[in-house]
Amino acid sequence: MVGLGTLINCVGILLGGLVGSLVGNLFKAKQQEALQKACGVSVIFIAIAGAMDGMLTLQGDNIVSGRSMLVVLCLALGSLIGELIGIDRGFEKLGQFLHQKSGNGRDPLFVEAFITASLTVSIGAMAIVGAIQDGLLGDYTMLAVKSVLDAIIITVLTSAMGKGAIFSVIPVFVLEGGVTLMARLLAPIMTDLALDYLSLVGSILIFCIGINLLWDKKLNVANMLPAVFLAVLAAFLPVSF
Repeated sequence: MVGLGTLINCVGILLGGLVGSLVGNLFKAKQQEALQKACGVSVIFIAIAGAMDGMLTLQGDNIVSGRSMLVVLCLALGSLIGELIGIDRGFEKLGQFLHQKSGNGRDPLFVEAFITASLTVSIGAMAIVGAIQDGLLGDYTMLAVKSVLDAIIITVLTSAMGKGAIFSVIPVFVLEGGVTLMARLLAPIMTDLALDYLSLVGSILIFCIGINLLWDKKLNVANMLPAVFLAVLAAFLPVSF
């Protein structure tokens, strides 16, 4: 069944949100903050592992770093494009709309929780590659693994920040479902190099999300999302990064 991986991922998020809502009421404000910080540290180390995998290579007995220029150019240009488009404002408007329509108007952290959770579970190579595999091969294994990770993340975020995190299921459904349906069109251009670049830049964006979890919102990660698409395009340029 095409799209089964997306459905499994969405169910994982909803279950994580349900558990987080039930458990969150048992914790005091300081304990919820501790959970949020713990989640931030975890996200940062997951991101570092992904970024190092894309930047470090083994040449003989030496570890060599590379692709620094790719990271700089994609993040700089991507951030500029995102600021011009106003992606972050779009996320905030969607969060505010859901804030009012969901009956959570008294929750002061709803919008922040929605944006943080959406960016944490929506971007990254697992979402894109998993959706492509699901669409082309009917192989939902990667998205099933991602659903477990997302369930844990959403449980922690819901406990610490509130019910807004549960509504991250909407962008996940749209992104993964859309990529799954378009997989036959995307597959020819998603070379191994393009996937490597996507994974590297996506991991760095996830690192930025971890920073926001630890020190409140310092970076507009949503406005940096075009960097992921620029990373894919860079794989087809006649230059080496």
